[in-house]
Amino acid sequence: MFFTIVAKPPAEVKTADVLAFITTQRAPRRGGGKVVRLADGQAGLSARTIKRRLSSVSGLFSYLVARSDVGVAANPVPRGLTTRRPQSTTRTRGAPLIRTPTTLPRIITPADVDALFAVLRTLRDRAMVEAMVLGGLRRCEVLALRLEDLKTAERRVFIVEGKGGHQRLVPVSERFFVSVAAYLHRERPAGCDSDRVFVVLKGPNRGQPLSAAGLDEIIGGARRRAGLEHLTCHELRHTCLTRLREAGMALEAVQAQAGHRRIESTRIYLHLANDWLAGEYDRATAAIDAHARALLNTADA
Repeated sequence: MFFTIVAKPPAEVKTADVLAFITTQRAPRRGGGKVVRLADGQAGLSARTIKRRLSSVSGLFSYLVARSDVGVAANPVPRGLTTRRPQSTTRTRGAPLIRTPTTLPRIITPADVDALFAVLRTLRDRAMVEAMVLGGLRRCEVLALRLEDLKTAERRVFIVEGKGGHQRLVPVSERFFVSVAAYLHRERPAGCDSDRVFVVLKGPNRGQPLSAAGLDEIIGGARRRAGLEHLTCHELRHTCLTRLREAGMALEAVQAQAGHRRIESTRIYLHLANDWLAGEYDRATAAIDAHARALLNTADA
């Protein structure tokens, strides 16, 4: 995409070419600028899409600079400028060139969860959904589960291939282990030599590890049968982590369950939890009112 628009050899690409590429990406795609997204009011590609493309381009040029034998002396993808003047003379890292909006992830209601479970067709599918909606596992983590990763006696799951290569050991509801046991005993193909927990049950790939596309197809079909407007694997994970926070689970514990490297990534579930903000507001206003009444009583006395 980049070199289709910037028709130059990599060694000749300058920062101005990158900025021109960004301008092109932000240009209206259709309707002459009259068609805009309701989410952000923009007519071009979303900020997330542009940022992802710039990241790919930047990664390529970083590689070419490291090669040092293709004539690329510097990465032409610039960093944005910070909006505040640094307080010290130490070098500070620039702000992102493209800023993406922070949005709350979608979750589904308990009724939607019940409707989803009602239409799942296999024990395997039930176990996979429970891993996400009860354990908060990512899609890739569910598919990467090996038989030896199931710590049944401890009711925990060892995540070997977490995001960024980070491993963790997390508890999952007993319901998940009951479903997995039933699936392994009654549905998993006999003689399957794969160490992955979830495999294809029918067809030419029977016994092979289930793919991401296969899991997405399962979730998409269940969504349609349940009559849900939207449903993704990540929404199931978000639903789990939100419910855990609503139930009073400490934010640090939710962070460990989710496998987040930064607590900032977990704080978003504070805002998804329906009662947290309202509860904090009620406690604060009650304290303010009590203080005001105390001052009034002192003045009257």
